[in-house]
Amino acid sequence: MIEVDVAVVGAGQAGLSSGYFLRRAGLEHVVLDADAGPGGAWRHRWPTLRMATVHGVHDLPGMPFEVVDDSAPANEVLPAYFADFERRNGIDVVRPVTVTAVREGVDGRLLVESADETWSARALINATGTWTRPFWPRYPGQETFRGRQLHTADYARPEEFAGQHVVVVGGGSSAIQLQLEIARHATVTWVTRREPLFTDEPFTHEIGRAVVARVDEAVRAGRPPASVVSVTGLFRTPEVRAAQEAGLLDRLPLFDRITPTGVAWADGREVRADAILWATGFRAAIDHLSPLRLRGPGGGIRLDGTRVVADPRVHLVGYGPSASTVGASRAGRAAVREIGELLAPALV
Repeated sequence: MIEVDVAVVGAGQAGLSSGYFLRRAGLEHVVLDADAGPGGAWRHRWPTLRMATVHGVHDLPGMPFEVVDDSAPANEVLPAYFADFERRNGIDVVRPVTVTAVREGVDGRLLVESADETWSARALINATGTWTRPFWPRYPGQETFRGRQLHTADYARPEEFAGQHVVVVGGGSSAIQLQLEIARHATVTWVTRREPLFTDEPFTHEIGRAVVARVDEAVRAGRPPASVVSVTGLFRTPEVRAAQEAGLLDRLPLFDRITPTGVAWADGREVRADAILWATGFRAAIDHLSPLRLRGPGGGIRLDGTRVVADPRVHLVGYGPSASTVGASRAGRAAVREIGELLAPALV
């Protein structure tokens, strides 16, 4: 049993930010990460995701991030930046460690368990993100499909679909980006649950604040966080505009069932498919927190800022309104400040 003041689970942007402020606050802590190396979810992104198409990456605390080469792969640039941040700031991440459960301990402590070790902590910052929890919808006939089904998390490169017909499911920016890549090598049918709403307005600070406010409203009420696209719409970049004019982004409503050879609608329409790409998003990777029973009747975890209302020892950073890169760094500072106040009497 290893005793610490604070355990941080996850070493992506939110976890590293938290570790940085914990170190500055002088709180004894450990940062645990399931990956073999730095980079968080960025180390798993597909190789064709270049820095030119990455939506704004905010600086980690005290270390400006500068893109030197727009054509460089994001899954190389961001892990290198994270690794440099860890070295410069003396953040000793313990990896690879997969936290299997967080449960109640003794004397008001939390037990943070992995297969090999257990940490006893007075407070917890959970920064596990979403990448390890891809969301797969279920549709009638799905198990009969003879082609390939994959999620965004499994995508590697567009050449693997050469000469095929691919059905892309999902209405977010990843769905658009991947289908435009795939369309250079294969034919594509795009289906979405709702009519996509495109906007020509540039992303502004006002829009960013609106996104955070909407998501914050949801988590304060105990509801699962809303998607960013539901607030902002899809930004019509020059590439997207050109694709629309070429007829590459014509969408169909979501199919009703999956057949052995493709997808079908109730009106009798069918589309043959060699592969179905589910660009259907992710859910928060928080199953290890289940023993603490933090979820409310609405299915979400009610937060006040980053603090879990049902258990003030627990903070969720990189969740809900702090899921953006800019929000994660700010939330790390806020979480450490509150934890410092919570633990102050015990540390005297």
